[in-house]
Amino acid sequence: MRAETEKVVEAIRASLELLEKRIGMESADHRIEELNAMTEDPDLWNDPERAQKLMRDRQSLVDAVDGYRDMAQELSDNVELIEMGEMEDDAEVVAEAEAALKALREKSAAAELEALLDGEADANDTFLEVHSGAGGTESCDWASMLARMYVRWAEAHGYKVELESTTPGDEAGIKSATYRISGYNAYGWLKSESGVHRLVRISPYDSAARRHTSFSSVWVYPVVDDNIEIDVKPNDIRIDTYRSSGAGGQHVNTTDSAVRITHIPTGIVVTSSEKSQHQNRDIAMKALKSRLYQMELDKRNEAINAAHEAKGEAGWGNQIRSYVLQPYQMVKDLRTGFETSDTAGVLDGDLDGLMGATLAAGMSGKGRDAASGES
Repeated sequence: MRAETEKVVEAIRASLELLEKRIGMESADHRIEELNAMTEDPDLWNDPERAQKLMRDRQSLVDAVDGYRDMAQELSDNVELIEMGEMEDDAEVVAEAEAALKALREKSAAAELEALLDGEADANDTFLEVHSGAGGTESCDWASMLARMYVRWAEAHGYKVELESTTPGDEAGIKSATYRISGYNAYGWLKSESGVHRLVRISPYDSAARRHTSFSSVWVYPVVDDNIEIDVKPNDIRIDTYRSSGAGGQHVNTTDSAVRITHIPTGIVVTSSEKSQHQNRDIAMKALKSRLYQMELDKRNEAINAAHEAKGEAGWGNQIRSYVLQPYQMVKDLRTGFETSDTAGVLDGDLDGLMGATLAAGMSGKGRDAASGES
């Protein structure tokens, strides 16, 4: 076996060893049997929330075990094929098996990262906010580009995306937007995206075609499960209704259906404007509880607190990532050093490399504020 192929095999084995420990393969089958027995309880669906969590936990474990065993078998099969091909001097068989092992290495590395998402709220749905920063119209346009980037990423990964609130820019783009992204590990993957994102490009709004620098901030926090108690006192909040803004036309709201909730002790403000007033109030309250829950998570991790304090305003010195379109093409994460010249791909939602590097760095304790989430 070639030295390069041996390295690939060792890397796969290392990933499988980590997965085996994370899953707890020694007791996995027994735990699945226990969960199966619990799902057969005729009274299970008397508590829909508990039932859904149980079913999700069971399926997650089954998928993890099946995935581990499939990869282990695929590794064994392809190593045997290489050995047979080399014995029979069949270069085609060897080449096919080596190509399969390279693909398996990417698959096992992705599974390894997924296994690291075991924080308290990693499995939850998430809220994602985008806010324009320094730069006026340029910044509003950049905020809309970022929002599109995350929507494309989420949709490509099979997540459900719901627009909860949006405020359009005065001339172009958006001043802010809030999305709910639903699916397993949505928060775990997106939590490291919180921070300031910097764009350098030739401005489409500058008649002199000069290069401009724009900033927008991203804030990610987990959707709180109904079984997590977050106490919000009525005297601590102020609820305002207002007429939601839009681009004009027949569908502009003519009633005060949008809702803004201000949490007075912390100064947190959440809004919802895309539904009826009753729905907006419920959505905004859930968002507030999620923000308060995120604050509690942050208190448990001093590094997270430092990251949020350092974030400051969306401007120079606070960015976590730079997107340069002129005079060269480069996206670079300033926490991990990960960079790519495929700026079009990144802006179209190809964020896996950036997210994976940040997650891995955060779990290994490397990188500055590498993973903006709880440990």
